[in-house]
Amino acid sequence: MPVMVQALVPVFALIVLGHLFRRWAFPSVEFWPQAERFTYYVLFPAMLVYKLGQARLPASAYGDTAMLIGSMLLAMTVLLVVVQFFWRWDGPVFSSVYQGAIRFNSYVGLAAGGMLLGDEGLSLTAIAVAVMVPMLNLMCILMFSLVVTQGPLRIKPVLRAIVSNPLIIGSVLGVVWSFFEIGFHPLLAGTLEPLSNLALPMGLMTVGAGLQLKALRGGSAPFILSSVLKLLLFPLMAMGLAVLLGLEGTLVQVAVLLATLPTATSAYILARQLGGDAPLMAGIISGQTLLAMVSVPLMLSILW
Repeated sequence: MPVMVQALVPVFALIVLGHLFRRWAFPSVEFWPQAERFTYYVLFPAMLVYKLGQARLPASAYGDTAMLIGSMLLAMTVLLVVVQFFWRWDGPVFSSVYQGAIRFNSYVGLAAGGMLLGDEGLSLTAIAVAVMVPMLNLMCILMFSLVVTQGPLRIKPVLRAIVSNPLIIGSVLGVVWSFFEIGFHPLLAGTLEPLSNLALPMGLMTVGAGLQLKALRGGSAPFILSSVLKLLLFPLMAMGLAVLLGLEGTLVQVAVLLATLPTATSAYILARQLGGDAPLMAGIISGQTLLAMVSVPLMLSILW
């Protein structure tokens, strides 16, 4: 437990630091949105190409990852549908509960995976991210189409965003680089390595800068339920599914880690675009990020 906490403290310390810098307008208010864009489009893709490109994972790792991740998402979706059958929230509220309970923050996941599990863990986390991101976006779009009826659902722009997602592109390039064992010329490695080293701390600080703590006022039942499902039940579900599927080792640790993470900041954008309850979504994102500082080390100490 102390070793795990020691590894996770820097992750959440950087999130808090980013939030404080944003509140203090340091270096400026305009800096942080641009820093997030730079991290998303440059730093993280560079890190994924560089780290995955050097990985030498067995071919079975890709199939096992897709099988476990797909099972996790399907199982949580079924549970949420059952919960909605009894709770009967209106469509926009349920869409935010759904996103809050099933999505994960990939920045935090990649940072924690690398710090806790080394390069192998980072590589498997990157593969899991590449599998989860398109699956989650498609499932969330489908859920919006079923429960939200405010105007026509525009699927094409969201699908286009999935295909052009820098994290997916970086992961695919890294996997191809690794599969063909291309290697990195010293000049290319000398460029990608410092960008890779900068990605995780910068990504975590932008997560903190994006927190909207005002959205936490008047905590509600949807926020509480989505947080309990995401932060406590989902990791237990991930471990149970891994046992049922006969999986073990670092892959299971990665799956459990991802399941413990707070929901993705991009869920707010999707809620706003597709008619969800955006204020509730902002509260869920910020609240879960704060709660995760306690729940992540707690759940990992139990399940790892």
